[in-house]
Amino acid sequence: MNQKTWYVTFEVPRSETLVQRRNPRLTKTFNTEPEAREFARMKFDGGLILTAGTLNPQLPRKAIPSVEISVWLKFGHAPEPFASEPITKTD
Repeated sequence: MNQKTWYVTFEVPRSETLVQRRNPRLTKTFNTEPEAREFARMKFDGGLILTAGTLNPQLPRKAIPSVEISVWLKFGHAPEPFASEPITKTD
């Protein structure tokens, strides 16, 4: 059984006949990350805003926000989250 493990969500372009509101989005699911990336590249090259990531319960969980899609498409991974030093409270 093929289990879908990746998703790509993309903005649907507005038609001139729609009432002004948030742009609707569609989501497509994929069995593998390369399949998701290939689909995302087509949408990204078409100028659409998109996000991607893994579906639950897939581990490790990955979420690629729209600002990191170009890096994911180019290198096959999103940048690592910013690692900050823990904040310690002193009294």
